[in-house]
Amino acid sequence: MVAMLSLLAAAIALVIGVYGAALALSAVRRPLMAPLAVLPFESGMLPQQHALSRYHARWYAVTVLFLAFDMEMIFMYPWAVVVADMGASAVIEMFGFLAVLLVGVVYVWREGALRWT
Repeated sequence: MVAMLSLLAAAIALVIGVYGAALALSAVRRPLMAPLAVLPFESGMLPQQHALSRYHARWYAVTVLFLAFDMEMIFMYPWAVVVADMGASAVIEMFGFLAVLLVGVVYVWREGALRWT
């Protein structure tokens, strides 16, 4: 119990110390800066829209498509190495996994994310 409390106290002290060091060493002082200096940097141009503006809804579907293919590649490479040792059960499990990913691709297709017009 004492070790856990001392670990918690050390963690809290570390967080406070890091925040204190960041405040002490920070070169940015908000009240002293000019209004133009606090604008976001965009190659010298003024921003055209707010930094927290929303993306169009079709980009969420594109993200789902990207994640489907990304997860496929992450799990296909190690699977290809061990499939000969594991046998038919590995093939069946991979086809189940690909079926789940296919559901995401079909969803994106139905949403129209693959049309760029």
